Amino acid sequence: MERKMKKVSDSMIEQVYQVRPEHLNGAGRLFGGKLMEWIDEIAGLVAIRHTQTNVVTASVDNLRFIRGAYQNDLLVLIGKVSYVGNTSMEIRVDTYVEDLNGMRRPINRAYLTLVAIDENGNPVQIPGIILENEGEEAEWEAAKRRKELRIQRKKEGF
Repeated sequence: MERKMKKVSDSMIEQVYQVRPEHLNGAGRLFGGKLMEWIDEIAGLVAIRHTQTNVVTASVDNLRFIRGAYQNDLLVLIGKVSYVGNTSMEIRVDTYVEDLNGMRRPINRAYLTLVAIDENGNPVQIPGIILENEGEEAEWEAAKRRKELRIQRKKEGF
């Protein structure tokens, strides 16, 4: 049976949130944990769109906070598939603060590994990916290096 293929754009998601008072920590900034929740949610939705099955988050890495976000900021999260294996995939989620003129400043980038599962929780094969431009090809190559680093870290016990 031939493996189904999908484009990166087929499962890409852009979601907007507004930072509200209940999202703030004691210093008046967005809780990092709240942003992590939103990132995991977006990654999961991208993975479900790509695989058309249930998924679980296997790891979060390279979660890099570049700057803070504050009350009433509009946050734009963009998630897309950066790499696929047999049953797992890497999802890149970029977070931006968007000002009233539409200008976006990056505040976070994260890479998550998700695994597609069946109704019994067993991993299932996922569609391959069609890379359509140099940016997607570069992201694929970088993802292969990140995968090797994850494998090495696992061997070392963390």
